[in-house]
Amino acid sequence: MKAITTKIALLLGLLLPAALMAQPSLYVEGTHYVTLDKPVRTVDPNRIEVTEVFWYGCPHCYAMEPLIEGWEANIPDDVVFVRSPGMWNQLMEVHAQIFYTAETLGVFDKVHPAAFRAIHQQGNYLQSEAEVAALFAAQGVSAADFEKAWKSFGVSSSVKKARSNMSAYGIRGVPNLVVNGKYRITGDGTTSQADMLKIVDFLVAKERSGS
Repeated sequence: MKAITTKIALLLGLLLPAALMAQPSLYVEGTHYVTLDKPVRTVDPNRIEVTEVFWYGCPHCYAMEPLIEGWEANIPDDVVFVRSPGMWNQLMEVHAQIFYTAETLGVFDKVHPAAFRAIHQQGNYLQSEAEVAALFAAQGVSAADFEKAWKSFGVSSSVKKARSNMSAYGIRGVPNLVVNGKYRITGDGTTSQADMLKIVDFLVAKERSGS
């Protein structure tokens, strides 16, 4: 009896890995993510890039911020997280300019959450340069420093590049996530924000394994 039991255990041990390998992937191309026709260049070819395309005026982006922050806090060393403003109208371009001006002045950690709060908690949609200047002033940025960065060539170039990347990604809504310039999470409204990040982790592992 013991010999029979041992043989069954050995047989199951052989069959189980094969069964697991035969199972379909948890996330399916064309359903949960799409592969871009042409990969988009990433900021660091030595790491796997995860890009969030967002807009300060988007309530879904605002709701996703805590999830993004929690996920970002635990990313491994071979992954780099990048935010990229989405834009398809003039207001979104103003908000993209806020993002890159904050980065240029080294006050991103202050201005980024402040911009979300101004729009979604205070009803200030940051539509004009004067409103944006006041936002930066509240974070300790002088009027002269703000104006110089706001109108700089570097900020203007970054906005143009973000617009170009958004088009290359095929982004039609925000928030959206792109992995290593190759895969776009579909985010079609049927996938929760938490699940979008699980798909990101799946695609990161896929890139890491080279499969």
